[in-house]
Amino acid sequence: MVVAACPPDSVKVGPTCVDKYEASVWQIDPSKTTLVNKVQAGTATLTDLQNGGATQLSPAGPQVCAAPGFPTNFPPNGQWTPVSGSNPPSPGVYAVSISGVLPSACVTWFQASQACRLSGKRLARNDEWQDAAAGTPDTTDCNISTAGPVNTGARSNCKSNWGAFDMVGNEWEWVADWGDLANGCTSWPAGFGSDQSCVGGPGSPYLPGALLRGGAWTGTNDGVFAVDARDLPSDSSVYIGFRCAR
Repeated sequence: MVVAACPPDSVKVGPTCVDKYEASVWQIDPSKTTLVNKVQAGTATLTDLQNGGATQLSPAGPQVCAAPGFPTNFPPNGQWTPVSGSNPPSPGVYAVSISGVLPSACVTWFQASQACRLSGKRLARNDEWQDAAAGTPDTTDCNISTAGPVNTGARSNCKSNWGAFDMVGNEWEWVADWGDLANGCTSWPAGFGSDQSCVGGPGSPYLPGALLRGGAWTGTNDGVFAVDARDLPSDSSVYIGFRCAR
């Protein structure tokens, strides 16, 4: 059986196409159907976006996310409203996997999930993320312990064996899975790179915690096994981005 190839914006990890790069979120007029179709097909380039009048939303920064932020019709709870006249209905917000731009951050789990869906994708599941990260170095080849985030793909050696970039460091990445909100952190024992583990724990409050993977540029026990469930799905910060799959 011939297995279908993945679009150029992603790498094939078993049966799943996982985005090569941390997501950048773009506002595109839904009437620009050619550009929207390219985004949803995984073939859009940075030049396509720039020539099509797209605007990147909420690029990550070391202290705050850069303007413009997410529009009022794309609120933190994910309950978006369509741009008037859009067919099919769309808020005009899309997640894109391209190199050479800062990843978007200050995004809630709900916004990340919806941005992936609007682009014909979904948030990667925790197991899919773990598989796609295989072979990524837990070293300064990746953007850890630095002054701030860098452009997607800029750390050319921070690449998994499957071909996905920045799975360690740069931005924590939302994955699809939820659990109980964590109450504190430990580190995984030897053999797991002493990566950060923030999952459950005594006295955990009865609230949902959406999983984050990989670590950020701040370098606190980043790695391919780092997992953090201390954030509500409604939380957002300069340290949090995401990655789509299909």
